[in-house]
Amino acid sequence: MRFLAILIIATLLIIPVLHAADTLPSAISDAEFWKMISDFSERGGTFDFEMYMSNEVTFQTILPDLLRRVSPGGVYLGVAPEQNFTYIAALHPKMAFIIDIRRENMLEILMYKALFELSTNRADFLSRLFSRKMQALDTQASVDQLFDTLNRGERESFAQNLSGIKYHLQKTREFPLSADDNQTIDYIYNAFFRGGPNASLTTFGTSYNLLMRQTDAEGRNRNFLASESNFQFVRQMHQKNLIVPIVGDFAGPKAIRAVARYIREHNAEVTAFYVSNVEEYISSPRSVWSAYCANIATLPLNASSTFIRFGRGGRGSFLGPMPSFVRSC
Repeated sequence: MRFLAILIIATLLIIPVLHAADTLPSAISDAEFWKMISDFSERGGTFDFEMYMSNEVTFQTILPDLLRRVSPGGVYLGVAPEQNFTYIAALHPKMAFIIDIRRENMLEILMYKALFELSTNRADFLSRLFSRKMQALDTQASVDQLFDTLNRGERESFAQNLSGIKYHLQKTREFPLSADDNQTIDYIYNAFFRGGPNASLTTFGTSYNLLMRQTDAEGRNRNFLASESNFQFVRQMHQKNLIVPIVGDFAGPKAIRAVARYIREHNAEVTAFYVSNVEEYISSPRSVWSAYCANIATLPLNASSTFIRFGRGGRGSFLGPMPSFVRSC
């Protein structure tokens, strides 16, 4: 009887632990993926300048410290375009949501999604991204070798590549993009084609070429294009529809709260949230900042959940604990 009592108590203690394990999906259907984009998103807004690539050259410097704080798994949240792929490749979350006030950013992430899924390796990806011919390279090729080869490549069929992107999104994946959405993808992809890898695809910043060659604080390049394994991890996340772009204001009434509800329903937690310098734009009036604080408070966190921030005026990238922010905010 004593043994039976101990067994019952142990079982009762174990059941909540088992129930608390996250139930994040290993893959999401195309229909569910588009439904999440539609249901979680808010009406698109505007930003002060065009931004089709990161302008934060320090975005990798925090990675050694971040990797000491954050464990793989859970959910990654981010904002803006391609720098998220580097953080995803480094952190290995189970799922990611990229939340940006601009609908253009959501569509750029979908453009990237198609390019990842259509490309078998990094050289193929870069060739499609910029519509430049590239010779076959060894899978162990460095970022320097990739871009040196890309820079020497001739331009190839932009129209054919663009048609392939839109066919993949609308026919293969069956995402119901509007005419305006298609025009936006045309515009963004044309910016990559016209500018090429040596152009700055943001109002303030370096070139795509040089940004991909940056390193972390220990001198290691952890970019999503730095290794074939990094690229393939992000590619598989896209193939499984596990990187979900959402249109939303950080201080808005819907997007962050909808994402928080989804994460909580799956017994998961946010491990990292890349907010860039968005907080500088929503710090006033007080009602907007309060709305942002309230939204962050809805996110399920753990003791090591971490903000990835960027400070202007030379501060660069830095980290901050999310739980203490929620308490003080």
